[in-house]
Amino acid sequence: MEQRRTRPPYNARRRGTPPASLPPQARRTTDAGRPARGAERAGRRVRAARPVPPGARPPAGPPTGRLAGLRLTGLGSGLFCSALMFLLGLLDELLFGASLTLYGVLFLPVCVLTALWVRDGDVLTAPVVVPIAFAVGLFPVSEDGGGLLGRLLGLVTGLATQAGWLYGGTLAAGVLVLTRRVLWVRARRYARG
Repeated sequence: MEQRRTRPPYNARRRGTPPASLPPQARRTTDAGRPARGAERAGRRVRAARPVPPGARPPAGPPTGRLAGLRLTGLGSGLFCSALMFLLGLLDELLFGASLTLYGVLFLPVCVLTALWVRDGDVLTAPVVVPIAFAVGLFPVSEDGGGLLGRLLGLVTGLATQAGWLYGGTLAAGVLVLTRRVLWVRARRYARG
């Protein structure tokens, strides 16, 4: 028994070409066949740009280089911070004989960099991932008491003795993150009007 098609035949207009009823600036497409950046907003009323309030960061312009506008997501900041602290822990173990003080000093700029490099929407994840990264990087630096249990005891001892560096780095990340968040919320509220 033959069944009739219930779907309309394939239409090339569905693939990304905007319908002809849109204005000419919305019908432009990129090289990949997708609608141009402004094509989705065609037909909507666009508000004039408002000046940036004092103390707020102006909206980011187009990136000038490949990495100019790069920001980390929450998960990306956790992976970045953990991997960097693990590598710094390995370097500390190899070059300086597992100096816990040096490891703590190296932790502070990593906290600041993580708090500044995470994107605005995920900025509150930085103070959470920083202590986890401290523990991950402390694993190669901690004293080896023989076997897995000895390594875990060395890790706990390292966390207890280096708590000042851990709290200092987490506090620095928290202050930067809260400042960025307040400025971001204020700029969004001001842009809404």
